[in-house]
Amino acid sequence: MAKHGKKYQEAAKVVDRNRLYDPKEAIELARKASYANFDETVELHLHMNLDPRHADQQVRGVVLLPHGLGKRVRVLVFTQGEAVRIAEEAGADHVGGDDLVKRIEEGWLDFDVAIATADVMGKVSKLGKTLGRRGLMPNPKSGTIVPPQDLPRVIGDARKGRVEFRMDRTAIIHLPLGKLSFDDDKLLENLATVVETIMKARPSGAKGQYIRSASLTTSMGPGIKLDLKPTLAMRAP
Repeated sequence: MAKHGKKYQEAAKVVDRNRLYDPKEAIELARKASYANFDETVELHLHMNLDPRHADQQVRGVVLLPHGLGKRVRVLVFTQGEAVRIAEEAGADHVGGDDLVKRIEEGWLDFDVAIATADVMGKVSKLGKTLGRRGLMPNPKSGTIVPPQDLPRVIGDARKGRVEFRMDRTAIIHLPLGKLSFDDDKLLENLATVVETIMKARPSGAKGQYIRSASLTTSMGPGIKLDLKPTLAMRAP
């Protein structure tokens, strides 16, 4: 296991590993522990009390952050025919079919969100391994395979801060909450929206305590354990 550098070790000293912090304290502490020379992303990590091997214990969905992610989201749309014009007028960065599939097969991945219309999924499906492991594969469950008339709405949502979430094989959900440069209220409101959305996504197979633990961190910083009681009591604005 690789050792952390000196800057990380110094930053970690401000965090009490045996203490649980309420969300506001955790955000303030994340700022104190930040040492990177760029605007770090604030991240939420949830350890779920679920078994990923069971279909009725899967957690997956989409959350629209009220204050976005603090970065320009590059949107790609796989489509054809009249829908090309609709996607371009809605502000998509890249629109196409076979041409985009070929570029991605050749290694190009300069986009953050991929959306598709159902009529081209036969072509897009061959990119499953490439896009799937990066969380970029269009999927009806995440609302990224849509009819042409819905493209403006979905593209607009992606621009505003649409974030997909999915529990991984270790029963953890990882989510960005925004940039460290956001003021505390914006980060707290984004956090509240995420928490409320995930609580509503509780699967039918969940038993007992749904979320086992939660932590907040920045791109380069140490993890800060959250007190579940005030965290789960948060409500979206």
